[in-house]
Amino acid sequence: MAYQEGESLESWLNKATHPANRQEDWEYIIGFCDQVNKDPQIAVTLLVHKIHSPQEWEALQALTVLEACMKNCGRRFHNEVGKYRFLNELIKVVSPKYMGDSTPEKVKMKIVEMLYSWTVAFPSEVKISEAYQTLRRQGLVTRDPELPLDRTLIPSPPTRPKHPVFDNEDMGKLLAELLRSKNPEDLQEANRLIKNMVKEDEARVHKVTKRINTLEEVNINVKLLTEMLSQYNKDSSTESDKEIIKELYERCDKLRRAAFKMATETEDNDTSLGLFGVFPYLETSCSPYFFFFLLTVTDGVRVLLNFASDCPPGRPDVLVMVVSMLNTAPLPVHNVVLQAAVPKSMKVKLQPPSGTELAAFNPVLPPASITQIMLLANPAKEKVRLRYKLSFTLGDRLCNEVGEVDQFPPPEAWGFL
Repeated sequence: MAYQEGESLESWLNKATHPANRQEDWEYIIGFCDQVNKDPQIAVTLLVHKIHSPQEWEALQALTVLEACMKNCGRRFHNEVGKYRFLNELIKVVSPKYMGDSTPEKVKMKIVEMLYSWTVAFPSEVKISEAYQTLRRQGLVTRDPELPLDRTLIPSPPTRPKHPVFDNEDMGKLLAELLRSKNPEDLQEANRLIKNMVKEDEARVHKVTKRINTLEEVNINVKLLTEMLSQYNKDSSTESDKEIIKELYERCDKLRRAAFKMATETEDNDTSLGLFGVFPYLETSCSPYFFFFLLTVTDGVRVLLNFASDCPPGRPDVLVMVVSMLNTAPLPVHNVVLQAAVPKSMKVKLQPPSGTELAAFNPVLPPASITQIMLLANPAKEKVRLRYKLSFTLGDRLCNEVGEVDQFPPPEAWGFL
């Protein structure tokens, strides 16, 4: 390699971003990455200087170096990039209040794309997401960039400690017998079984990755829509504000449908999807698509029964409901258990709840909540009567609520609410 072992970080970066480079010099980009963790704080300071360069090619090369470091340099570097001190320097390059008017469009676009990709890849770096949303609030970003998967920096899901083929005891025994056999046909069958189980595992990993991305997108879009609506004034808000609100609303509706579909596809033991907390937020943002019935109120503990507008794919006889329990009492709630029963011609199924505990009400924070999905099958399309029992401990007092609900949407309207 052409570089020298004893070169400084600044020397690496100068060569990696030199305006005379005819193309990106990955020899020096990688060399810089290899040295970054010796002093990440100095590294980001040097990068800021290069990103602020008035020369477009030098700034673009610096952004390529930054992107390479985010992919390869680990937590210590991520922590430095995730500080307001550094993120504000990126915002300055895009914002017309600072350098935006004199910065080349390619440089500004690459910064926006990188910030967006980091919000997806590093959801725990809250300040990065806030920096990106700042650009959206200022109207400097009106639409999320469309990036190929390799640009999102999404880390690979953790590997399973045990291959799923051995999770099933019978399958494990069968595979062991086939592998011990000297019959070529048995070995071929064993190979086929392993390949099928690998495909199933890949599908599961894809589902988990999709769930993570959906939850993160929900959090970002609902938060931004809430902020936009809180500041909206029909007399003073601009047409641009109205367009952004409309776009966010449409995106939240799309996310609601995606989250709903994922939740209805879960199996009894598939608790990894973690979608139960999504619906109250999307329900707030997309209220025309849900309506609700107040199930019970006990000393500040409220239970709402929310009816979803859509049925599961291919099951127009199934009504999907989301039971939401809110605590506005000054005491905590423990050991929440909900049970439900319907006539013999119907079936009801409760998915696992998002939790069983509710913190005491804090006037500074939104009320604590628990959500639970309920699926009700009514193939005969008869009038629905549902009996329920709700038990919980409020403070030190045991509470039991028993009741019946018959105010359901007419079965023929299910799927068109």
